[in-house]
Order: sequence, then structure tokens, then C-alpha cells
Amino acid sequence: MKKPLVGALLSLLLLGAAATPAVAAPSAPTAPTATAPGATAVAVTYAGTVALSNCSGSVVRAPASQPNDLALVLSNGHCLESGFPAAGEVITDRPSSRSFSLLNAAGSKVGTLRAGRIAYATMTDTDISVYQLTRTYAQIQSQYGITALTLDDVRPAQGSAIKVVSGYWKRTYSCSVDGFAYRLKEGDWTWKDSVRYTSACNTIGGTSGSPVIDTTTGKVVAVNNTGNEDGARCTVNNPCEVDQNGNVTVRRGINYAQQTYIVVPCIAPGNRIDLSRPGCTLPKP
Repeated sequence: MKKPLVGALLSLLLLGAAATPAVAAPSAPTAPTATAPGATAVAVTYAGTVALSNCSGSVVRAPASQPNDLALVLSNGHCLESGFPAAGEVITDRPSSRSFSLLNAAGSKVGTLRAGRIAYATMTDTDISVYQLTRTYAQIQSQYGITALTLDDVRPAQGSAIKVVSGYWKRTYSCSVDGFAYRLKEGDWTWKDSVRYTSACNTIGGTSGSPVIDTTTGKVVAVNNTGNEDGARCTVNNPCEVDQNGNVTVRRGINYAQQTYIVVPCIAPGNRIDLSRPGCTLPKP
């Protein structure tokens, strides 16, 4: 996975990884990605993204979230302050006081948000963390003029133009959805139906947790989480794809994200994560 930059040494000791991600210099600008015929690309900025101490993230809302709901921040399960969840582990409703640097459209920090709890986190089937903040969407809008990004409630389509927006690096990657990995295996973890990017999204360490935004709708369709760094097979920092028949494919230099439409059915009124709701398929404790 795109390992958090702070605490990487601890991760190495725990996981036996060969190396931490290097801090790469910005790559040359890539050519604009085409949108679907007749579609108009929306402006994608840093507004609503956040920087964690070791990762990226974003303030998000479900389509039915209300202004007076406590806001949510989306990132990766492997970005938790407590370290990587074990395979099979699901964390719910755990107190947290984690802070997040809130960015405006230009990528400047405009304030600090604080979590009240980890509403949900796992690295099983997917790699996500959802923090519930101590402020509402209305309070954030009133104080900072920042609105939350909306989670799309439908699966992204192959070929869709996307942007991966890193609040940690204040850097945006533009590419397309190349396809989907039936299973993506990395070390002890396996993720389902992962988004595979085209090669232009050459994300690096610290981009973990970045929202993946569809440039036609402006909605969040996935959360950036990993990439194959050196061509190794199914090891930490070198995920491999496994198809329905068990065939393994290694794509060196290709990066991946976890779809987020599956989160929407699990968000109950009041912005609570309720894993018993109809249509909620997130792993349960």
C-alpha cells in the first residue's frame, strides 16, 4: 500500500517490508484525460481535502447527509493512528481525537478539524477508514467556506476520467479507470473489486487516502490506497491481481484504489455507520 510516511519504520518492523516509499519529485505534467462524449469536466480542486499526519483524506458526505450532521472524513484503513488493522479485523465506534488540516481550493490550510471517533475502519475486502468529526457540515461551511465532497452511490465505469487529489502533498494526478481487479492481494490483505488506474496516476507514499474524483460528476468514486512498486508478487507494497480462476497478474508501476459506493448504503440518518442497513456489504466485526 502507499505506506504512511510517519511511522513507516514501525511498519517495516511489523511487516518485514523491504523499503519505505521514497519521497519522489513531482513528475512531468500529464496530458489531459478525455471525458465521455458530450460530457463536461467539472473543476476539481483541493477544497474539502485534508492532510493527516501521515496520509491524505477528504471531508465527505453521503447523498442524504444533512447540514447539521457531524461531518465525516474518509481515508485508508492503513492510515489509522493505531497502525494497520489485521486481516479480518473491523474497527467500529472507537474514540479518536485525531486532527486533520483542512484545505481550500488552492491547497492552503484554512483550519484544523478534529475527530471524535473512528466510525469505521478495516483492511479486509477494502481499505478504508471513516472518522466522525466534532463539527457539523454547516459549521465547517460557516467557518471556512468549505463544502464536503459527495460520495457517489454508483460503481465507477471503466474508462471514466478521474483525478486523485492528495491533501498531504497538495498534488493532483489525472488519469482514467483502466479496469477492475477481481481480487487484489498484498501481503496478508485481500481487497475486492479494486479500481486499477491507467499509468498516468503514478501515486507515491503519502497519497494514501486521497479521494478519487470522477471529473464528470465531481463525486468521490474511490479512495487511493496502493501500487506495485518493484514488480514483486503479492508482497507488501507490491500487490498482485487474482482473477476468478486464481490466475495471478503483476503490473509493476500500476496503482489502485478502493471503490466507495459500497459505503453509502451503510450511512444511516444522522451520518451514523450502521452495518445492519439493507444493502450494506462492508465487512462486519
